[in-house]
Amino acid sequence: MSQRKSKTLHLIVPLSAIGIRLDKYLGGVQDIGSRSRALHLIQEQFVKVNDIALKGSYLLKGNEFLTVVIPEADSVDLQPLELELKILFEDEFLIVLHKPSGLVVHPGAGHTQDTLVNALMAHSKDFSMKFGEVRPGIVHRLDKDTSGIMVVAKSDQVHEALSLQFKNRSINRHYLAVTAGAFKLKQGTITSFLARHPKERKRFASVRDSNKKIIRDFNLNPGTGKWSHTDFQVIGFHSSGMSYVKLKLHTGRTHQIRVHLSEMGFPILGDEIYGSRNHHSKPVPRLALHAAELGFMHPVTKEDLNFQEDWPEDLKSFISSHFMEKESVRG
Repeated sequence: MSQRKSKTLHLIVPLSAIGIRLDKYLGGVQDIGSRSRALHLIQEQFVKVNDIALKGSYLLKGNEFLTVVIPEADSVDLQPLELELKILFEDEFLIVLHKPSGLVVHPGAGHTQDTLVNALMAHSKDFSMKFGEVRPGIVHRLDKDTSGIMVVAKSDQVHEALSLQFKNRSINRHYLAVTAGAFKLKQGTITSFLARHPKERKRFASVRDSNKKIIRDFNLNPGTGKWSHTDFQVIGFHSSGMSYVKLKLHTGRTHQIRVHLSEMGFPILGDEIYGSRNHHSKPVPRLALHAAELGFMHPVTKEDLNFQEDWPEDLKSFISSHFMEKESVRG
């Protein structure tokens, strides 16, 4: 891999920018172009305010000296991957697709050229790569072993508009899961602050108080972790001790559904991180979690779009043989 080139900006904050957030101010800089790009640079610590890396929420005071390093795209960083994609919708602004289980969304350790991003590069040349990110167009992601619906932006402006919808929690997201154990409640809400596990770096966990109880009240902010909110509705049971559950995501934290269900005592079948693979006499072939519905407002046409996808073939027979009652995604 060749060394990535970069461009460095040196800026002095004018007094007219006093009180403006750092990410918003940088989003208006011509060489950056959008708030989402600015936030990415800030999060990657390519931005220094008086030689100090700060958060995007930092309120400018005027006369600060900003140093912004902008990495340029390196053509050998990412290679297109010829992979058949199941496209549910596509126009000049965005793509809605079904990600299969087993496919990593973006390049990272152990997966550099065999990801959804690589496949998208082979499918379309519309994705912006001017900063050399390894996540062109990726607004949100699904875990490697989770199947389901994703939306991908084709431009910076559409990416930023979709990201804002996710941030404002106006996106309609429903998942389906099969868990070990029989729920006592037909429906309910799970809330907590999620943070990386203090001992196991591959795991996340809910933050607990001094009595080791999970903090579920938003007003009792522990100062660590990110607020997470999941609603669940049980749509089927099996006599062997399994539950078929529909889940609505109000927030989209890493491993959110997996952690919430596991901590309730109902780990998802096939989850090798938060549960045992062999929860049932007939083990499922992979993680039994599927992003079944995604709805949002088209950032350009303003049309309300909603997409639904049933379980893929690798789990459809298992679901139909154990949960015979047909339920819609909406329940």
